[in-house]
Amino acid sequence: MDEKQSQQASDEERHKRKMAKQKANVDHGINAAQEERGVLILLTGDGKGKSSSAFGMVMRSLGYGYKVGIVQFIKGVQLSGEEIFIREQHPEIELYQMGTGFTWDTQDKAGDIAAAETTWAVAERMLADASLHLVVLDELTYMLGFKYLDENRVLEALCHRPPEQSVVITGRGGGSALQALADTVAEIKDVKHAYKNGIKARPGVDV
Repeated sequence: MDEKQSQQASDEERHKRKMAKQKANVDHGINAAQEERGVLILLTGDGKGKSSSAFGMVMRSLGYGYKVGIVQFIKGVQLSGEEIFIREQHPEIELYQMGTGFTWDTQDKAGDIAAAETTWAVAERMLADASLHLVVLDELTYMLGFKYLDENRVLEALCHRPPEQSVVITGRGGGSALQALADTVAEIKDVKHAYKNGIKARPGVDV
């Protein structure tokens, strides 16, 4: 065996040891996670992709034939690709939108609070429905941040949902109590964003 072949064999052996160690760590994690129940996921942060990630989980659930419920706070005035796809291709999904748009556009606090409470009543019903495998509460965190909804009421409904039901909450912030309750919290950070460089939101990518 020449020097080059010897070096290749040595590199291959190191790679095998590294991958074996990594596999052992992965296997250990899989074996340690034995509890079967739904999870509460909070997708927060200033970056793009929180709602997109949530709708990715909707597609996963549909792939397994599970029932899904979606409630969108804030959104509902501007048409989105997700809404078009669900209403045209998956009418069996209940999609409820608050439909008032962004609260900084409406500038109507009393009206926004009333709309938020009406919308939350729909969310509460979904959170009590054991037939729903996944419930998405899109942009809910803003309702807590603006104090349009009672935080304790929201947390109580999340705590007492059916044990097999998973919930995904999106939006910036959300508060420490919601983060503490969540099983998974992911913070999405902007590194660059096309919009800040004057590029318009693009159908099929941004909306």
